[in-house]
Amino acid sequence: MVPSFLAILSLATAAAADWSGNINYGSPSLSHNLGLSMKKVMKRHGHWEGSYGHGEDGLYSSGKAPSAKFMDASLLNFTHGVASGDPYPDSVILWTRASPMMDNNKSNATVRGTVPLYNHELLEYVYTSTSPVCVSYAVSPFRNMSTVVSSGRAYTSSDIDYTVKVEAGGLKPFTQYYYQFSICGSDVKSPIGRTKTTPQRHQDVDDISIAVYSCSNFPNGFFNAYGNVARKDSVDFVVHLGDYIYEYGSITDMRQVQPPHEIFTLYDYRRRIATYRTDQDLLLSHQSFPWIQTWDDHEIANNGYRDGFSNLNNTEASFEDDSHGVSVDQRKMNAVRAYFEWMPLRQVDMDNNLRIWRNFEFGSLFDLIMLDTRNYDRSITTLGWNDHYITELLNDAARTLMGSLQENWFYNKLVKSWHRGATWRLIGSQIVFSRVNITTWFGSIEDPFNADAWDGYMANKNRTLQTLYEQDIGNNIMLAGDSHLNWVSDLVWLDHTNYSSASGKGAVGVEFAGTAVSSSSPFGADSTVFECNNQSRLLIHDNEELQWQEGYYRGYYQLRISPREVSAEYFGLPSLLTRNGYEVSLANFTVEDGANRLSRPVAGGVVENGALQRGEVRMSNVTHDTNSGEWFVHDFARVTIDTSG
Repeated sequence: MVPSFLAILSLATAAAADWSGNINYGSPSLSHNLGLSMKKVMKRHGHWEGSYGHGEDGLYSSGKAPSAKFMDASLLNFTHGVASGDPYPDSVILWTRASPMMDNNKSNATVRGTVPLYNHELLEYVYTSTSPVCVSYAVSPFRNMSTVVSSGRAYTSSDIDYTVKVEAGGLKPFTQYYYQFSICGSDVKSPIGRTKTTPQRHQDVDDISIAVYSCSNFPNGFFNAYGNVARKDSVDFVVHLGDYIYEYGSITDMRQVQPPHEIFTLYDYRRRIATYRTDQDLLLSHQSFPWIQTWDDHEIANNGYRDGFSNLNNTEASFEDDSHGVSVDQRKMNAVRAYFEWMPLRQVDMDNNLRIWRNFEFGSLFDLIMLDTRNYDRSITTLGWNDHYITELLNDAARTLMGSLQENWFYNKLVKSWHRGATWRLIGSQIVFSRVNITTWFGSIEDPFNADAWDGYMANKNRTLQTLYEQDIGNNIMLAGDSHLNWVSDLVWLDHTNYSSASGKGAVGVEFAGTAVSSSSPFGADSTVFECNNQSRLLIHDNEELQWQEGYYRGYYQLRISPREVSAEYFGLPSLLTRNGYEVSLANFTVEDGANRLSRPVAGGVVENGALQRGEVRMSNVTHDTNSGEWFVHDFARVTIDTSG
């Protein structure tokens, strides 16, 4: 019996859903020719050619049921694990990559062929040299996946680097789930991942814990910081503030990146992220927690702004000499497309291809506002060759760190969060917000502020502080990365309020800024712990709101947020030369509800390393060998690594 035309259309619609169900086919934008044409993708993969057309895209034709030659499941692996992210109360983004290779495929070359239909006729098809893949997913409250509460399937192909990104819906708020991908109709399955939804908008929550990371440079060492939190199982969510990858070529033989040169093309960026996803602790973190992340500059290129980067500018000479024939805009789009393909995050505006700024509501407890202070619409920054005049523009009212669209959105979110009654506001910013005077640290210099941080955009910074102070918005926690150093400061509008460093009176919140996962310290990669602590003392001396500073250790920090207080724990990693679970507890801080400052005495008056404005640096894990003259770090905690799986 020949199927009816309506039945054929039903089959066609189902197939279309399997293609469009993979969010990555719409990335990085559905407009401006930056997304993929689903009509072309489906035709290329055998879904199909003919004359009738169906829907806006003309997806189906010739009155015959669609048919595609899918890749043999026995050839496939989930080569880069699983990940989840951007949780909502009723849904979460799930990610995987189903590929016949660890490497990425540069080719989308098409081949033509025929497939037999139900009536023994032959249908001509067009698909890439590597066939598409069908992937199904399931979500369960139980690790054994015995009860499935959300499921579906999606197609992927070399067009999107065999990545799969879906939104699993129908979930309960603030609930832990497990998930798994499978190659359709086979026993080939991914590792089981774990994720968690956020609370409902006005749901009361006792506490939520997050780990905060930034700046993971693959050649610099192993990503032990990611793994330690997973091994301790000590948080609910992960926040990553950027520099997930670096664009540079390999600078060390320790851990080679691919490709080994600086990256420019779409293939380059895909392959670089794929290299990073071979780190076992990064895979473990993605598999264990839902991530909420934003980019810094190195996901694209160093010191990015709206018209270029430090090593590629929007000029003909730079195009010819610096980029191997890739323009600023093309490089940016290559990086952005690869990032959205590989990261478990939502695009909240599919018509705005550079928008990554977005917000999350964690019940009545806190709002998390994630900014893009690097790439969206930033005015020119320090690029090496222009530093002499950028310092003259620091107070220019026209300079913007994030563009007017994002800036207005940011201020509105702060006000709305306060009015809706959220206890805390966490603001995820890439770069350090608090003033950092580096006069004594660097000696006599023309301008003592970092023009590539918030200090370089004083008008934008002052408008942010003005919003907080004039609207009487309290309980603000600024989060930062980028600097490869640890900083803890009272959040204060200096010169506009009567601030006391001793008591914290006059502040409007606190900034917690963290060091790098593995990127080297600006104090010097080979500096001793005492040399680094001396640099910290100089910075503390020149910045009254800076209460603790530390630059020796790589690491991370954790926040525990409750209605009563926010507590922060900083951890340092003694060695990145091997994959290990060693860490040092560096310092603990508390911010009480309504206090808008660090609790005194800051850090309880004692930290393990660095420098405090007032208090003791214990350094109990450091000893001096009088024979060799060397100092040694020892007696650190160890988080056991399970190598069985």
